[in-house]
Amino acid sequence: MLSNRNIKSEIRKKIWDLLEKNNIARFPRPAYGRIPNFLGAERAALKLSRLGVFSNAKVVEVSPDSPQKHVRYLALTHGKVVVMPTPRLKEGFIILDPRKIPQQFYRVASTIRGAFTWGVKVSPKNLPEVDLIVTGSVAVNIKGCRLGKGGGYSDLEFAILKELGKVNDETTIATTVHDLQVIEQDIPLDPWDVGVDLIVTPSRSIGTSGSFRPRGILWKYVNTSLINEVPILKELFNMRRGDGHS
Repeated sequence: MLSNRNIKSEIRKKIWDLLEKNNIARFPRPAYGRIPNFLGAERAALKLSRLGVFSNAKVVEVSPDSPQKHVRYLALTHGKVVVMPTPRLKEGFIILDPRKIPQQFYRVASTIRGAFTWGVKVSPKNLPEVDLIVTGSVAVNIKGCRLGKGGGYSDLEFAILKELGKVNDETTIATTVHDLQVIEQDIPLDPWDVGVDLIVTPSRSIGTSGSFRPRGILWKYVNTSLINEVPILKELFNMRRGDGHS
């Protein structure tokens, strides 16, 4: 019997192959090993921006992945504060406040490099509460099970924010993907996996049949090397030890 890890790896490869074969993948290429950028990413972002869950949000956390760049841009143009995790959480989180960025630079600020220029790096403890999370995916199914590229950082970002009370179980999590990334196949769940409530593609919006959230950081699954690689995680781990937790 295949392990969860092997099943997930097979699904990722199937989607990466499919996107490359059909010339759906865009720069940066190849899609393998990435949250794939896809043709129609801008249309998916626009469709999301027209939904009430987006309109009503004041603070939106958006992953730093390439296909979510237009989501970040639209959030700024709609006057929303954007929280962007830095890649692999190496430098924590960046806040992009549209009131502090000249409008002509919104598009630049929505890129990773531009976010470092126009945004402000802040401690997670000083982040505002997040109303909506928009994440990238390699694959997702209508049950709300999502696969990233395998590093676990999207799940970790949510766990950190939940640990600090910046999100809760009612915080909507959406993903923008190509239609080919929406699968019927079951995706196995691990205890730390975070589900999505909403899938938005260039052609449709799909409310999932259920979502799931870890209660916070599941420390027994976090290895020492990851703690040492992610400064925020190390800080929270040391705080936990200081409180007398094992």
